[in-house]
Amino acid sequence: MSESPVQELESRIGAGGGTVLIDGATGTELERRGAGMDDSCWCGRATLSHGEILRGIHEDYIRMGCDLVTANTFASGRAMLEPAGLGDRFGEINRRAVEIALEARDNAAAGRPVAVAGSMSHMVPIAAGADRRDPKAVPDAARAEAMFAEMAGLLADAGVDLILMEMMSDPVLAVPAVRAAAATGLPVWVGFSTRPGEDGTLVSWHRPDLPIAEAIPPIMAAGGSVAGIMHTEMKDMDAALAILKQAWDGPRMAYPESGHFEMPHWALGDLDPADFAARCLGWLDEGVQVVGGCFGVGVEHMTALAEAVQGRR
Repeated sequence: MSESPVQELESRIGAGGGTVLIDGATGTELERRGAGMDDSCWCGRATLSHGEILRGIHEDYIRMGCDLVTANTFASGRAMLEPAGLGDRFGEINRRAVEIALEARDNAAAGRPVAVAGSMSHMVPIAAGADRRDPKAVPDAARAEAMFAEMAGLLADAGVDLILMEMMSDPVLAVPAVRAAAATGLPVWVGFSTRPGEDGTLVSWHRPDLPIAEAIPPIMAAGGSVAGIMHTEMKDMDAALAILKQAWDGPRMAYPESGHFEMPHWALGDLDPADFAARCLGWLDEGVQVVGGCFGVGVEHMTALAEAVQGRR
């Protein structure tokens, strides 16, 4: 029996010591191509309103060489959809997001092994005028555990190959989220988000009191098999990856952002595609095996990276 796409990718980054290209941004690409963003759930609503654009984004990433595309489920957990008045469409939105990604793979992979990831986060709506979560929107422990279990089960049933835990930063929420994902039996890859605190120490994105170095071990102990740094500014990536290397001895990934939130919009940065590709090659030289992009890193950046990686093979 042939390997599944995710088995092939995990073999490549295991004993094979190879490289995996994950996709770039989905939400910011949706907005860049004309999809509207929602004040509460950001790009979550666009799965239903702009499915053709979403499918095209996935297909573009696959055709230019990405080995993994991520379904548009990052911002469609109940904590995001319910404040937007879409709680009753939770199942529909998430199943359709996975379906669109699977359709894109069927259309564009041309027999090449491409994995489809379901994205899970512990995102809640952003506080007005800020770029951190609204403390009043954070669910209590029992509610959070139930929501994560529902989301992970839905993604698995919908047919994703793995679950990509994105923007993990708060162990209080991230640990039950990773446990729920691992309970599906699917591989779980975990992306951490960080930024400098007041003294320059890299802290958890939504927990300025918590150094990211202290957040990584308990979250990974909950069940992840690959750990990475994502949704982190390029200037902080090297330091963050060094911290990750000290905290985690398994396969590592890196997918930075470019720009900043002006909720519900992402202000695109000025990251040059060639510079992005060069930085990623440097991380590969340091032992990172999974590279791609996050908010503001689009198809043009990933094309430059794919060409650079291909040039090394």
